[in-house]
Amino acid sequence: QVRLVESGGGAVEAGGSLRLSCTASGLTFRDSAMGWFRQTQGQARELVSCINSRGGLTYAPDSMKDRFTISRDNSRNTMYLQMNLLKPDDTATYYCAAAQIGWWYPVQCEPVDFGYWGQGTQVTVSS
Repeated sequence: QVRLVESGGGAVEAGGSLRLSCTASGLTFRDSAMGWFRQTQGQARELVSCINSRGGLTYAPDSMKDRFTISRDNSRNTMYLQMNLLKPDDTATYYCAAAQIGWWYPVQCEPVDFGYWGQGTQVTVSS
């Protein structure tokens, strides 16, 4: 059974930083592309960033590139999201996701491309 567990969310003031972690079990982590998504109530799930199975390729929308950094440690079956200069608009539930392939050519990273999801961790940024 695949399990993805996010941690590291919480409340922070604008301008602050948080580091999210996602620990995976039940899958061959080193063969799986991974991604971070976020969602607010009533809105579609939005890609924050994704990373290929070996950690050498990443993709993020332009709006996410400057402040968010994705990484992974395959020896620990864990993916990270470093979030800096947080803004109130970053307030959301953040989800990690695992794909059943290592990457896509051309890159995709749409929610439909990920077969496994964590339960989410709340990030709240106050002004």
